[in-house]
Amino acid sequence: MAVDSPLSSPLGPPACEKDAKALQFIEEMTRNAESVQQRVLAEILSRNAQTEYLTRFQLNGATDRETFKSKLPVITYEDLQPEIHRIANGDRSAILTAHPISEFLTSSGTSAGERKLMPTIKEELDRRQLLYSLLMPVMNLYVAGLDKGKGLYFLFVKSETRTPGGLLARPVLTSYYKSDHFKTRPYDPYNVYTSPNEAILCPDSFQSMYTQMLCGLLDRHKVLRLGAVFASGLLRAIRFLQLNWRQLADDMETGSLNSKITDPSLRECIVKTLKPNPELAQFVCHECSKDDWEGIIVRIWPNTKYLDVIVTGAMAQYIPTLDYYSGGLPLACTMYASSECYFGLNLNPMCKPSEVSYTIMPNMAYFEFLPHEPNLDSTGFDFTRELPPKLVDLVDVEVGKEYELVITTYAGLCRYRVGDILRVTGFHNSAPQFHFVRRKNVLLSIDSDKTDEAELQTAVENASHLLCEHNASVVEYTSHADTKTIPGHYVVYWELLVKDSTNSPDNDTLEQCCLAMEESLNSVYRQGRVADNSIGPLEIRVVKNGTFEELMDYAISRGASINQYKVPRCVNFTPIMELLDSRVVSAHFSPALPHWSPERSQ
Repeated sequence: MAVDSPLSSPLGPPACEKDAKALQFIEEMTRNAESVQQRVLAEILSRNAQTEYLTRFQLNGATDRETFKSKLPVITYEDLQPEIHRIANGDRSAILTAHPISEFLTSSGTSAGERKLMPTIKEELDRRQLLYSLLMPVMNLYVAGLDKGKGLYFLFVKSETRTPGGLLARPVLTSYYKSDHFKTRPYDPYNVYTSPNEAILCPDSFQSMYTQMLCGLLDRHKVLRLGAVFASGLLRAIRFLQLNWRQLADDMETGSLNSKITDPSLRECIVKTLKPNPELAQFVCHECSKDDWEGIIVRIWPNTKYLDVIVTGAMAQYIPTLDYYSGGLPLACTMYASSECYFGLNLNPMCKPSEVSYTIMPNMAYFEFLPHEPNLDSTGFDFTRELPPKLVDLVDVEVGKEYELVITTYAGLCRYRVGDILRVTGFHNSAPQFHFVRRKNVLLSIDSDKTDEAELQTAVENASHLLCEHNASVVEYTSHADTKTIPGHYVVYWELLVKDSTNSPDNDTLEQCCLAMEESLNSVYRQGRVADNSIGPLEIRVVKNGTFEELMDYAISRGASINQYKVPRCVNFTPIMELLDSRVVSAHFSPALPHWSPERSQ
């Protein structure tokens, strides 16, 4: 029930006193965005004044915005790599930050095929926890009674490694789930999970998923919301249920746990709560044995009020499938974050996915925005102008315009280009709200993988070498992220030039081409294939000769200039997809897993 509190927020009546304080904090931060930003920048610059990086640019202790902007360059990850390699190799001097680097967070973005290493400090966990603490108070404004049940969230840890200097390197969510902030979190009736910590923290993905699904089924009437980090993750859970419901039902029938669950602490935890429940087992068998899985989520978890998943950016491609399995439940996107920094939250989490806007919280970092224009090259410089574009401060962005996000963090990133393209949709008080447009330069994405055009080109070139023995070559190609399968997979359309029809590339050769392409893609893609099972085998579809000429004719018929036409390296437009698929003469899949190891290549 909403409380009548002196701290009541303009956002709406809070559900409890704790929520009232959280909503009041959001109001204070967004109302005073400009002064908060000035304070954040001054704090970062003063504490890091003696670092090697700031000393190099002769700030001389200055903490004002003007000096900062005039002396520090806007940078990319590649600009910082020498410093990051030194830290990774054991240099503990104050290179980027005065506070010790506690670990590296491995980004889903890559550089030279390897995950980017983002340095972080211990206090950043407090900052992330603060943003997490604001999510449910906002959600409670829109959905009542979430304290009367549980959330079935499929959360996982991923592999971690150590740098040569001994620092941990792991994804940001793995870092958070393994922290005391998560493991010893205080009881909150609005944020109770069906999955025990032992299931979330189990490093074996099968055992983790199996026991999380089992616990969710056992608590099916208490589940009020389902979630995963990405939409693709929730769909993998549904696919897992399709493949394993019989074993899960056996466990519920007998009250004994599947012998494949071998992790000692996890097994001990689940066995304590698992009791024979033939009625539940029969129900699961009845529902899951049906051919039609439409609405399966609300059939099994009938009290579910919404799905909590990211469906913006590349994840929007999964919305129709989620709607199918959930019977059209609302899709809530609650927060905007990355390995580099946590940015903000959605103050209207029950809006339509196409209308999602994130309010940047000005206390999280110092934010600047690089106007995004088609003429800009990769350095951010427009060679049709005499001067590079001026970066815009948080409170000065303009509604309707697009920007690339640039951050300065407490952990030592200074004027760092994140690579996200955002469109301003409005303001909450003086803090802007942004729609996530896309990740810059990303061509293909199924899960957390991000493949750009240059990587795809290299992969095609490497694979096409296998065609030489058949005196054949790739004339043209394009690609598509196929999310109709679970997990989704890359589809690459090839038009071949075969000079000797009696020696055409056979199925085995083209399957090896698929594998060669996968071996050429970055480590995030290969981890998704090998360790996370989040990406299916790459597929090459060979199309008839002349197909890409037809593609050009179609584009020209829709107004494209014949002089400026270039074959798109990724296609999503339905008529083009239909044209390509109608010309397919053979389809081939990668026959094996590509090589992947949690150890980074040095």
